[in-house]
Amino acid sequence: MIEIAINEKEYRKRLIEKKLEDYLSVFGAVSIEGPKWCGKTWTSLRLSKSEVYMDDDDVREMAKLDVKSIFNKDIEKKPQLIDEWHLVPTIWDAVRRECDKITEKGNFIITGSTTLPDKIMKEKVHHSGAGRIGRLNMYTMSLYESGDSLGEASLTKMLNNTQETINTGSVEILQLAKLLIRGGWPANINVSENKIGLIPKSYIDSILNIDMNEGTEKRRDKDKMRMLLKSLSRNESSIVGNKTIIKDIEEYENGTELLSSRDTVIDYLDVLDRLHLIENQGAYGENYRSPNRVGKSPKRHLTDPSLSCACLGLTPEKLLKDLNTFGFMFEALVERDLRIYMDYLDGHLYHFRDNVTGLEVDSILEFSGGEYAAVEIKLGYNQVDEAKKSLLNFYDNMIKKPSFMCIIVGKCSAVVRDPETGIYIVPITALKP
Repeated sequence: MIEIAINEKEYRKRLIEKKLEDYLSVFGAVSIEGPKWCGKTWTSLRLSKSEVYMDDDDVREMAKLDVKSIFNKDIEKKPQLIDEWHLVPTIWDAVRRECDKITEKGNFIITGSTTLPDKIMKEKVHHSGAGRIGRLNMYTMSLYESGDSLGEASLTKMLNNTQETINTGSVEILQLAKLLIRGGWPANINVSENKIGLIPKSYIDSILNIDMNEGTEKRRDKDKMRMLLKSLSRNESSIVGNKTIIKDIEEYENGTELLSSRDTVIDYLDVLDRLHLIENQGAYGENYRSPNRVGKSPKRHLTDPSLSCACLGLTPEKLLKDLNTFGFMFEALVERDLRIYMDYLDGHLYHFRDNVTGLEVDSILEFSGGEYAAVEIKLGYNQVDEAKKSLLNFYDNMIKKPSFMCIIVGKCSAVVRDPETGIYIVPITALKP
């Protein structure tokens, strides 16, 4: 069997660890799902006492013959990590049945980087696992987890009205561009700056050459998937439908073979969704004075903005020369972090748009207690006044007012609260849950 040893000096603590510990104390097993390379295995190894890997050919074949043969019966070796369980789909029901037999909690941690297609789910998985298997989503690393945010500003403190003014010092805009290109991939955190684009580019190559056809007999067209990824990247942080994507591909490819079929687009998007590479940001409309005008379409994101940068061939230098694109990618970076932080706080991340007036708010943070916050995202401090106007307009139109409002900025040297409006102004490199 393959064994992976964790280098504790290199490992960085992840926010999901606390929730994983809590789930292990309640459920017989915990399933962690997320994109490949996001750190599921390393984090699971820290909390498991034995492990088995389904990408080991011998182990996988043994599990197919008798799935129970891979289970460690020694209570001292629990929880047992079963890595990439989806490669042998019968593992799910076997784990659920095993948890039914014993009263102890925290027997298994099972990880998966691909959601099974519906056909295989119906054939191989016969129970949801409700009550036995808790489910957690894992993402790439936030700036707070990677050490690029020192956490002087807390969403929880802003919610509780206890956030203080703090001088943080300014981050150079070139450094923000490098953080975008690098992404939140754990293996990329300590890579030299001149090589930070290689892992995201390799990830895209893996999608095109291997992952998009994994676990299915259907063969998909690599060039079509590449066009779709480019379109999604060009529309990063935007509200676009499938028709817009098709039109965008037509314009981008200048008449070559196109993704013109609606069914094809849906199929290819489903592949990316099953690989946990799409994180659509739903629309918020609760308590708005004119609910019939509220947009319902999600804001589109790839799971990490580094993938969008890789698809478009962007570098830190290119981002500095195209501040419009830089702004969209920066918004994606911030919303990646906000998604991670709100998941940690048992909350949700949304966006807002009034289809009639065009009023938009980049992010709505809904907390577990029902409170919510409105957040605008701006790359430069010179855009703060514009962001304040949008937030105040939103505030005036809400029946239930936000608990706090915030502007998250790229280049900013302090965490402050505007004395006139009460709006927090926060550098992204100072944010934490």
